[in-house]
Amino acid sequence: MFSTILSGAINGMECRSVHVEADISPGLPLFSMVGFLGSEVKEAAERVKSAIRNTGVQIPAKRITVNLWPADMRKSGTAFDLPIAAVVLASLGQVEAKELQGVFMAGELSLNGEVNGICGVLAMTLHAREQGMEYCVVPKENAKEGAVVAGIKVIGVGHILEMLEFLKHKEKMPVQSVDMNMVFAQGKRCEYDFADIRGQVRAKRAMEIAAAGRHNILLIGPPGTGKSMLAKRLPYILPPLTMEESFSITKIHSIAGVLPKNVPLLDTRPFLQPHHTSSPYALAGGGKIPKPGMISLAHRGVLFTGGTTTRYCGCKNGAVKVA
Repeated sequence: MFSTILSGAINGMECRSVHVEADISPGLPLFSMVGFLGSEVKEAAERVKSAIRNTGVQIPAKRITVNLWPADMRKSGTAFDLPIAAVVLASLGQVEAKELQGVFMAGELSLNGEVNGICGVLAMTLHAREQGMEYCVVPKENAKEGAVVAGIKVIGVGHILEMLEFLKHKEKMPVQSVDMNMVFAQGKRCEYDFADIRGQVRAKRAMEIAAAGRHNILLIGPPGTGKSMLAKRLPYILPPLTMEESFSITKIHSIAGVLPKNVPLLDTRPFLQPHHTSSPYALAGGGKIPKPGMISLAHRGVLFTGGTTTRYCGCKNGAVKVA
């Protein structure tokens, strides 16, 4: 029996569609996975089999083939565990294959069937809405993050049995919701207050001009003159985040895996201060599948570099970039 569901893979700063298919047919017992897979995706076969077995469902001694397409795009990460389990269970007849239509699914599985959190849920939920999906099923740990996207029903599941229950009785499962007005109304203030600065009249004037015009600023002086102290308070006088800016910042931090738990949306501008031994790769990001670096994480905020990290921009003191 054949079944398919839509999932997604993070590629840079965006999510791309990945269709997860499963077919169970007579033959020698085998769980085969194809589709240009990374090692962590290939290992999903063992996680999925153990998770299904520990829910009480017996996997028959047949040939199970799982395909992730498009096959010309390399897949990595553990977010495909949950959709693979869904299509396998649908192919086993535990749920009707038609119930997978209109559903986007992503999540990592433990061997006991629990669903663990993943990175990039906000980007995936935005992509699911663009693809016209009605539901987006994600780990319960990431449900609030996905629920900030309007126009799609986000379902948080903590166990594979909850995923099955959703597919059988969609109308009975609670939809995760987030009060966006409350998120911004309770926005935390910046940790460092610009009003705490005493003296430094010219430096404060320069910082105000940089904040007003979104200019970069170079702070020159010996240790102890207040360069770091001034830089840390720059986000305090930057304009409040708009909803669009908050979404773009949160998406980057979610993809990088540094979004704080239980924080659905970042409401303050980021301040990044790379260590003086940071490499160019840590600053700019990179990899076979590019990951955000410090420069990207400081998007719409402040990047403060000092020491040896400033050699990349040709200065020896503190450089502040208003991203």
